[in-house]
Amino acid sequence: MEEAVAGCVALLGTATDADWEKATAGRLEWSCRDTAEHIAGDLISYAGQLAGRARDAYVPFDITFDDGTDNSGALEVIRTTGVLLAAAIRTTPREVRAFHPFPFRSANREGFAAMGTAEVLLHTHDIAEGLGLNYQPGPELAEFVLTRIFPHVRPGASPWLTLLWATGRGELPGRPPVTAWRWHNNLVHDTDRLTLQGITPASATDLVGGGDGGFEWIEGGPYEGTREASTFLLKAYQSGVHRPEFGVFTLVRREDGRAVGGLGFHGAPDEEGRVEVGYDLAAGARGHGYATEALRALSAWALARDDVRTVFATIERDNLASQAVVTRAGFRKVSDEGAEGELAYELSR
Repeated sequence: MEEAVAGCVALLGTATDADWEKATAGRLEWSCRDTAEHIAGDLISYAGQLAGRARDAYVPFDITFDDGTDNSGALEVIRTTGVLLAAAIRTTPREVRAFHPFPFRSANREGFAAMGTAEVLLHTHDIAEGLGLNYQPGPELAEFVLTRIFPHVRPGASPWLTLLWATGRGELPGRPPVTAWRWHNNLVHDTDRLTLQGITPASATDLVGGGDGGFEWIEGGPYEGTREASTFLLKAYQSGVHRPEFGVFTLVRREDGRAVGGLGFHGAPDEEGRVEVGYDLAAGARGHGYATEALRALSAWALARDDVRTVFATIERDNLASQAVVTRAGFRKVSDEGAEGELAYELSR
């Protein structure tokens, strides 16, 4: 995000002699001046949300430029509010979530970093367009945004052009114009002892590459099932069919913030409202009921939706521990003739 702010200030600093009040910012209805103030307002707002640990609404404050502030002063405010948000992100623990309405009413520090970066990149583009400047941020910045808060958008050859298209600011060959859009922070489900934290494409990429996905794992984690599930998540993302609410979740203990396993769907519900789940735990977390607790919560969430009627799981015949998990979670065995002799279990409304 700091790189995005530095690029914004450097580029717009070459046009401080222009009339930002009269120039319209790209496709927006705002002037370039209003858009600059909007950037600063978003950055300080996000910093306030994180620093204040806001839970249910925006912290009720705003920022405006002082009367007489020139364009150079406006850029100084953007630079300063960017520093404040960066400081809030660095000092906020990974487990903290603060209020943001879209779409699941909260975001963690990485989500706020992505949202702040998006605001700077996109509105710098708008102002540059209004002032006749050429703006081309580094592709890694756009990819940072896309892989964290646009998991529903199929990636393209150019991350920057894809981000512009996804926000109604450009065109991509073979894709229809975007007239309405919204980013997606990751979904989190809470249980008594755990938080089920949605894995983003960025986290999945790291997990598939042998990393920790941005989580602090107990010894022995992440287990191979979580890495394999992340592979399927990435395939869906790259194909443009990933629905993040039906993705993969990391199970994180409330008591210490450490990840103990993974749980998730194999995809979105089919036409009959059936959706499949799978899960695993690091060896050191087994025997404590974590998988059962998480499976109950995720299944209850799914079955409360209009598009889900049945949650099912297939389990190897010799995996008695996993069979006990689904049974404790309320599933019933419906078949023992599954693929490769697996057992099938279901939980319905």
